[in-house]
Amino acid sequence: MRRLLPSLAALLLALTACAGDGGGGGSGAQDPIRVGLIVSLTGNYTPLGSEDKKAVELAVEQVNAQGGLLGRKVELVTRDDKTAPDQGIVAYNQIKGEIDALIGPVFSNAALAVEPLAQRDRMPYLSLAPAQEQVEPIKSYIFVTPALSSMYAERYLQYIQAEGIKTIAVAWDSKSAYSVSGHESMVQLAAEYGVTIAVDEPYETTTSDFSALFQHVRDSQAEALVFWGSGAPGVTAAKQYVAAGLETPLFLTGSQASTLWLEPMGKDAEGMIVQSAIGVVGEHLPAGRQKEVIEQMAAPFEQKHGYPPPQFAQDGYSASLLLFEAIRKAGSTDKTKIQQALETMDLITPNGRFRYSPTDHSGLSPEYISINTVRNGAFVPTEWAKEQLAKTVAEAG
Repeated sequence: MRRLLPSLAALLLALTACAGDGGGGGSGAQDPIRVGLIVSLTGNYTPLGSEDKKAVELAVEQVNAQGGLLGRKVELVTRDDKTAPDQGIVAYNQIKGEIDALIGPVFSNAALAVEPLAQRDRMPYLSLAPAQEQVEPIKSYIFVTPALSSMYAERYLQYIQAEGIKTIAVAWDSKSAYSVSGHESMVQLAAEYGVTIAVDEPYETTTSDFSALFQHVRDSQAEALVFWGSGAPGVTAAKQYVAAGLETPLFLTGSQASTLWLEPMGKDAEGMIVQSAIGVVGEHLPAGRQKEVIEQMAAPFEQKHGYPPPQFAQDGYSASLLLFEAIRKAGSTDKTKIQQALETMDLITPNGRFRYSPTDHSGLSPEYISINTVRNGAFVPTEWAKEQLAKTVAEAG
C-alpha cells in the first residue's frame, strides 16, 4: 500500500529530512521555492478566494516553520483574478516565469481559462475549482483539489435515495461552470438512483428574484429542491426561500458550507441541508488519521481567524499539502518530476484521501462528502452522513 500521511508533523519532518537537495531549474539551494496562487480577491467570488488564501498562507507558514521544503523556504506569489476568466489569464501570465507550481483559481470559469496555459507551459497546477471539464479528459499537468461537481451530485442522489425521496426540483446557475457541471451530472445520474426531476430551472448569477422558481416548485410534485450556486445567489435564494414559506426542503451544495453563508442567513439557516467536504465536520468524526489531519489545520486556523475553516479553506490547505508532498517525493522543483509525483500520490488531507493516478486527476471519491443539517448555527452531519463517514474514515485507517 502506498504511504498515507499520519499527521502534518510527520509530513513536515519528512520534508525537512530532504534538506540539501536543491532540486531542478538551476536554482541555488537557498533560493526559495515559489508557489503561485491565483484566487478571487475582488469580485463575486471574493468570499471564496479570500478563504483559500488564508489557508494556503497557513500551510506555507507551517512548512517554513519546520525548515521549508528541500532545505529551502517556500514563498507564495499571489495574484487576484477578480472573478473573471480574462483576469485569471492576465494573472497567470504575470507570474508564470517566476513560479515552480500553481494553486487556484477557485472560480471555475477562471480555472478553465488558465488550464490550457498551464498545460502548455507544463506547469504543475492544482485547481481549487470543482468543474468536471478540467480533468475530463485528463490533461497531464492539471489536477483538481475539491471534489468534482459530479461527485457532489452523486452524493446528494445517494442521500436522496436513502431518504426515500423520488421526485426533486433542481435550480442551477447557467453562467457558472461549477453549477452547470453539477446540474448535468445530476440529470445524468438521477434515473440510476430512482429519482425524477420534476422542475429543472436555470438562473443567472445576477438573478435577484427567485419567486418564479419557488412557485414552479410549489406547483410541482417535488419533495426537495436542490440549488446549485456559488457566492451571492446562495444567500439570496435561501433567504427568499424562507420568506416564501415553501415547505419543500431546500438542499444546498458545498459552496454554502461556510460562515460566509451561515452568518448572513442567521436563524433562517436552521434545518437547511448543506453539503460539505469532510473537513468541515471534522469534530464529528471518529478518531483516526483523517481527523488528526483535519485538526492540524482547523485549530491554528480558528485561533488565527476566529472561526472554523470553511469549505474553501479546506480546499486551499489540501492543495498545499498535496503540492508540498509532491515536491518532497520529486526531490526537486523540476516541473515534470512534480507532475510525475502527483500522479502517484496517496495522501490524506482535510478534504479526504487523495489517490491521483495517470487516469484520475481528481483523486477523491464521493464518500468524502458530508450531507449536513444546520443546527444552532453550525453544520452537523445528518445521521445518514455520520454512518457513511465513519465507514470511510475506518477504511482510510
